[in-house]
Amino acid sequence: MLTATFCHIPGVGHATERNLWKQGITSWQSLLRNPAVITRVSPREVSRCLLASVRALEDDPLFFSRLLKNKDGWRLFPHFRESSAYLDIETTGLGDDAEITTIALYDGDTVATYVNGRNLDDFVSDIERFKVIITYNGITFDIPFIERFFRIKLEQTAIDLRYILARLGFRGGLKGCEKQLGINRGALDGVDGSFAVRLWREYERCNNQAALETLLAYNVEDTVNLERLMVEAYNRNISATPFREAFILPYPEPPQLLFQPDQKIVTAIKQDVY
Repeated sequence: MLTATFCHIPGVGHATERNLWKQGITSWQSLLRNPAVITRVSPREVSRCLLASVRALEDDPLFFSRLLKNKDGWRLFPHFRESSAYLDIETTGLGDDAEITTIALYDGDTVATYVNGRNLDDFVSDIERFKVIITYNGITFDIPFIERFFRIKLEQTAIDLRYILARLGFRGGLKGCEKQLGINRGALDGVDGSFAVRLWREYERCNNQAALETLLAYNVEDTVNLERLMVEAYNRNISATPFREAFILPYPEPPQLLFQPDQKIVTAIKQDVY
């Protein structure tokens, strides 16, 4: 889909892009043969952007993310999927003094988890392996929180499903979008960020390993579900283009989960015991 994208050309919007598709111009190469068909942008600028796009397609997703709006980030997905990671963090709160408690990182094959007081610092080197970070609300929350907490700068391209799903009409946070799209969390249904804080406090207070495992199960569920949501959002967007048959993606099989929630702890939290 990315090589059929034209709305990253400065001065070109979605309406112009759709008109190009209707005219049979469905690739960068076909537009390069007649860049003057776009009347609002000089042929020189069109050609310059497209030639730079061809070069960037190899390994530079930042080139495209700087030119595309957040809601169009789905277009990057298939081309850079192999160098993408799904990411979610849990914290002790939202304030400037809050800390990261756990992080889950998923590459579409393997899940890695990081726990404060154990191996949290390993995340800093591990994330460098990826060129794209896929999150829900990560541009606003996860990424700046990580940067502040570790005092680093994440240079990767960020694909934020919050904006992509909102454009498709799905809102209400990650859990709300999951429910609207038929994703069932089973034993973790109803567990949210505030539960995660309480699970961490129970783990710290009593060294309750079941509470920690439940927190990690929740964190991993958040992260693994991002892949299904990413493919869902991509396919729904593709369905609104002339390229459905060529570019539709199969839905992924979820990985084997390493952690299981403790139902007694989940029930206790729901009953406000902790």
